Amino acid sequence: MSAATTRTLVTGGAGFIGRYVVERLVAQGHRVRSLGRTPSPEIAALGVETVQGDLADREAVIRACDGVDEVHHIAACVELWHDPGELSRTNVDGTRHVLEACARGGVERLVFTSSASVVFGGEDQEGVDESVSYPRRFVNRYAETKAHAEQLVLEANGRGVFRTLALRPHLVWGPRDTHFIPNLIARARTGRLVQIGDGRNRVDVTYVENLADAHLLAAERLRDDPTIGGRPFFISQGEPVDAWGFVGLLLDRLGLPRPAHRLSYRRAYAMAALAEAAWMIIRRPGGPPLTRFLVSQMARSHHFDISAARRVLGYRPLVSTAEGVDRLVAAMPAGGR
Repeated sequence: MSAATTRTLVTGGAGFIGRYVVERLVAQGHRVRSLGRTPSPEIAALGVETVQGDLADREAVIRACDGVDEVHHIAACVELWHDPGELSRTNVDGTRHVLEACARGGVERLVFTSSASVVFGGEDQEGVDESVSYPRRFVNRYAETKAHAEQLVLEANGRGVFRTLALRPHLVWGPRDTHFIPNLIARARTGRLVQIGDGRNRVDVTYVENLADAHLLAAERLRDDPTIGGRPFFISQGEPVDAWGFVGLLLDRLGLPRPAHRLSYRRAYAMAALAEAAWMIIRRPGGPPLTRFLVSQMARSHHFDISAARRVLGYRPLVSTAEGVDRLVAAMPAGGR
């Protein structure tokens, strides 16, 4: 079957990352189906078949996978402070359901959106590659469930004709973002954004359209060379940025104030631990204003070697960080509203 007639399922096709993947698949002539919790008229308007269902609903996932050749498994619970049971049901059990449905339906390949957080244990990581191990202790439940799901996906590779691989993007951002950019804007606008650490830490970021390109490249390479299956690949811009310099640039371009105050890593981490303990006791809805994971992410260096993605998948970040910022700003009104 030619690439132009590939039958493809995208879980979370109406989400931030999923919609970019869907749009690229449609543009390339694929027959696309999207699985999501809620109706998605914007996706249906593209000529995409939509299936409404939850990853935790085994039967819905089986229906969604029926008759498709490849799956881009993107849907996940991405809240960093969330009910542990819900995180497991969506990220781990949901992935099990997808893999089971792929086996039942004879799906040939699956590309999984993992996260660079699956190898982050709270310490600096500078230029590490895929040989780095999972941490002995995870910084939060989200990273732990994504790591568990990634392991399930990679272990499923080679069962019959089924081939899988995982992409590990870091700090995905761009137009239509529903997490990183909106949270940054909300904190800056209300004066709650505080610089953590000395501001010299360097991090990887990933422009969302580059990640979408990586998904399609990965599926194509899996089809042409099944021997590359069973591996994870870091995905990023390939050019680490100064974390707080990047945040400051975004705020400047959006007409928002930069942080007026700074906390040391040690003090911020202690405050986050106390906030988490308080939230566990009083069980308030939503998450605390500061978590140990967030503190570590914003104060530590964490950037990764994407040589494997370049060499094996043919990945190239076609949209530079500077151009990505331009596109983001152009898509948003002044002040980020």
